[in-house]
Amino acid sequence: MPSLKDLKNRIASVKATQKITKAMKMVAAAKLRRAQEAAEAARPYAERMGKVLASLSAANAGNAEAPLLLSGTGKDQVHLLVVATGERGLAGGFNSSIIRLARDHALKLLSEGKTVKILTVGRKGNDILRRSFRENIVDYITFREVKQLSFVQADEVASKVLTMFNAGEFDIATLFYARFQSVISQVATAQQIIPAKFNDVSASDNASAALYEYEPSEEEILEDLLPKNVAIQIFRALLENNASFYGAQMSAMDNATRNAGDMINRLTLSYNRQRQAQITKELIEIISGAEAL
Repeated sequence: MPSLKDLKNRIASVKATQKITKAMKMVAAAKLRRAQEAAEAARPYAERMGKVLASLSAANAGNAEAPLLLSGTGKDQVHLLVVATGERGLAGGFNSSIIRLARDHALKLLSEGKTVKILTVGRKGNDILRRSFRENIVDYITFREVKQLSFVQADEVASKVLTMFNAGEFDIATLFYARFQSVISQVATAQQIIPAKFNDVSASDNASAALYEYEPSEEEILEDLLPKNVAIQIFRALLENNASFYGAQMSAMDNATRNAGDMINRLTLSYNRQRQAQITKELIEIISGAEAL
């Protein structure tokens, strides 16, 4: 059984930890608002870009001269997994959910005899995936020193991906990130970005697309927009990840603060009981000594 001094030191230690988790929760809450606004602002642009490209790709279906970013190489042997995670931990299951999805996808591809290459964006993903897929990781990008994410960081990642694709180093690229839904809900998501894969175009979209004539040609527009689309989808993923990280961290630090409070109450109760038992024991010893006299 721990002594009174040990219990007192432990209570003080848990109280200090509680102050840290409470401060981290407040910081995460302050940063979450800006990150959430940025992520939500990027969604309409990325979605609209997808609709425009989906309409153009539908019109070029079966075209032998379609850009490779749209039609693909015609093979699916080599896969590149772009795994975007956080730079730091203490965010609950945020990083682990993304890594689990990427790991399952990689293992499935390897079991089918495919070649898997991994590009990690974020320190935590690289540290964890390196344990099991050290030989598969081809590059590592970190933005730990970046205070605020911008399109520059997304363009850096996109440039590496496009350079690898143009060099024939892979056939299919899939992006992994966490889509922000709420403070308590972040959904691990896998999105194929090369060759570009779009949702089915609705009849209304097809009807509206038929009203437009493109100048220059649709092929030239696709050649210009498809590389930009890769950067835009990566930028959206980074913003979604940023908001998801702060939401998960806020929730995790709130739970940690509550758990610390419960632990302090239990330790205080044990301290008071042991102190009372010690006082009672001393009183018994005094009374017994007095009666002996």
